[in-house]
Amino acid sequence: MESFFRNDEITRRATHVQLVARIARTISMNLGLNMDLTEAIALGHDIGHTPFGHVGEMYLNELYHKSSGRYFNHNVHSVRALNIVTPTNLTIHTLDGIICHNGEKPQGAYYPSEPKSLEEFRQMVEDCYTKEGFTDTLRPFTLEGCVVRVSDVIAYVMKDRQDAEKIGLEVNYDDAGILGKSNYEFIGNITENIVLNSYDKPYIAMDKEIYEDLYRLKGENSKKIYGNADINESYEVTIKPMMEALYNRFREDILSKNYDSLIYKHHINYGIFKKTYEKRDVSPDDIVVDYIASMTDDYFIDLYHHLYGDDDIMGNVVYKGYFE
Repeated sequence: MESFFRNDEITRRATHVQLVARIARTISMNLGLNMDLTEAIALGHDIGHTPFGHVGEMYLNELYHKSSGRYFNHNVHSVRALNIVTPTNLTIHTLDGIICHNGEKPQGAYYPSEPKSLEEFRQMVEDCYTKEGFTDTLRPFTLEGCVVRVSDVIAYVMKDRQDAEKIGLEVNYDDAGILGKSNYEFIGNITENIVLNSYDKPYIAMDKEIYEDLYRLKGENSKKIYGNADINESYEVTIKPMMEALYNRFREDILSKNYDSLIYKHHINYGIFKKTYEKRDVSPDDIVVDYIASMTDDYFIDLYHHLYGDDDIMGNVVYKGYFE
């Protein structure tokens, strides 16, 4: 919801991650779970996300798949960012919770899967790259991972409605049912209900009414906010061609060893990344994806403007200021 708006009150990636971590820690504490594991999963779950949210993720996936035959998913890239690009020595429990933080809609409760060996985990990661839609089948093997998974949904459903209202979309809070019309009521009611339904249980659950209202609102957001025709049309004529231009340019820069390119100056030869790429045989497509997925919205737009100036695409990029 942040794109093309200069407003610090609209949720950024870091703000969302902190909210997920706070909700998840509260639930884990009251259920007697491992709060450190919960927080580690929550803080890392979206680190692989692209600029411009899930629309940016879709565009990057199209480019990556067309060039490499592999699929890009932000949850899988979070694991790559933390396990390969910046090796952090995280446990398999943490990495599993991160890669499994999104996917299929649970049927009433979040049940953990069977524990995975290191080889099984590596194969699961590879299957995400090679099998379309495979990420939708993932489930974490810890209750802490399940907590983060549901906390992610809790954190963005009502907050996205508030952000939508800030940018002028019509929002109806009366359809929130028993969940509450404000974000703090929404979070508090669901969190309390999850604790009551999950204490000393081998799963994470909530009342049927709470569950149905939560996912009904999520579905409405998909139609009215994430599927908003005006927003998506603006992305089609700006972000999509911008990303294609940057992707192809930086891939060619790597193949031609253009060391003056910003992908070398700002990424490949920058800090810990240089050691990572020197030690591993990394494809140009993976390096380009690592770079683009690390960008904020503003960096992405400023980078394009730096390289291409005020071309026809940049002419369609209009920021609304704080007082507009």
